[in-house]
Amino acid sequence: MWLPTTGDAAGFAERYLAVHRAFYARTLTEADHAEWRATQLRAVLTQVAENSPFYATHLKDADLSAATPEDLTMLPFTTKGDLRSAMLDVLSRPLTDALFFYETTGTTGPATPCPRDGREVVASNAHVTESWASIFRHHFGDRAPRVGLMGPTEVHSFGDTLGDVAQNTGAMNAKIWPYSPVIGFPKALQLMRDLELEVVCCTPGVALTLAKAARHYGYDLREDFAVRLLFVTGEMCTPALAHNLESIWGADVYNVLYGSQEAFVIATACKNKRMHLSQTNYIVEVVDPDSGASLGARGSGELTVTMLMDGVKPLVRYRTGDAVEIQESDCACEMPGDLVRIVGRTLDFIELGERRFTAGQIETAVLTGVTGSAGYQIVIEHDDAGRDRLTVRLELLPELVADRDALAAAVREQAAEGLGVPVAVELSDGLDPIVSTGAFVSWKAARIVDRRREPDHETLVAQKMAANRGYER
Repeated sequence: MWLPTTGDAAGFAERYLAVHRAFYARTLTEADHAEWRATQLRAVLTQVAENSPFYATHLKDADLSAATPEDLTMLPFTTKGDLRSAMLDVLSRPLTDALFFYETTGTTGPATPCPRDGREVVASNAHVTESWASIFRHHFGDRAPRVGLMGPTEVHSFGDTLGDVAQNTGAMNAKIWPYSPVIGFPKALQLMRDLELEVVCCTPGVALTLAKAARHYGYDLREDFAVRLLFVTGEMCTPALAHNLESIWGADVYNVLYGSQEAFVIATACKNKRMHLSQTNYIVEVVDPDSGASLGARGSGELTVTMLMDGVKPLVRYRTGDAVEIQESDCACEMPGDLVRIVGRTLDFIELGERRFTAGQIETAVLTGVTGSAGYQIVIEHDDAGRDRLTVRLELLPELVADRDALAAAVREQAAEGLGVPVAVELSDGLDPIVSTGAFVSWKAARIVDRRREPDHETLVAQKMAANRGYER
């Protein structure tokens, strides 16, 4: 594992890794964990109040001395809008202290800067390393697999972070982004075959598009490739979608990590395909998405995190915009930390009939039991009486689906029952390319065509992006 060797960052890494190792060995006492959290919270609050132009103003009326890991409600939230407005003024250390400079994708607003220093790199990557090492032991024993990394852009942390994690586990890794104008889908598929890559890390949408591209270029997923594991991240992947991906690739699918450019890796997967919070790195709150009331460290609501790494850009009470369910772990695995389930973005709630659904509930209602599907899209409109109705568009891979009509009938019945509105199913030979934009914009913009209202900003952005996303080149 790479470690900083000089200055304050080296001292932090030494202290951090002692806590981290004890956390994973399950020898970290409650008292020692509480002391770590309290000490780091104080360090972060002092640093941001004194050195961040944004937080100096944002926190000027807050009683910082009253804040504890158990109660942060006297502090204001930090939002994505704040980060877009403040930009580099959020930083609480000089930009020259950073080792890496990243940005958000900037598809729905200004790209916000997300630099990282040695503290942030060590703390974030340590949890992912533990996760990958555990999963690799489960599937490959003592040997390290060959890994393909398919990250979104050159200024995204994906390649550096997961390349470092692969190196930490002794795994050879190749960075092959199929949407790159240099690589492209033909070259990505050729490298996957020739290098006999056993683990592919990408978004669920890329995994589906890769499967279609492989078919287009004459590959057989099971005969021509050595892929045993798909590590998906970057957008929602319900168990139903994971099961469908497994049916296509003949590989185990792990929703392998959850995080963001701004907040780093917040949770990682275990060998049992459950997600565990990185609880040495964050104070976690679940808040009511409407009122902002804190519901504590567990429960259902919007995930809010306060970082415990006093690096270049620590965030205080950062509202992620993601709807989650958090509970105490009952998992029989090597990974400590509470369990978290991501159910979608708070902006992706959808009103159908008289009910409100999360993105995860809608995807589950549509995809449960579905195999051999290369993608789906949902059209919402009003019938002649003004009531909501759905049309589910399913793209199926013919060689993997024996009875298309029976599958369509099953989807129609289960979606209507689960969502409480009339449902029709259309089987398609090819969906709108907009469905591939989910990780860049949003699940809703990629998957939902809502004819009840005019397209919103995210939908317009996704439509523009989709015009340049294909694999036939």
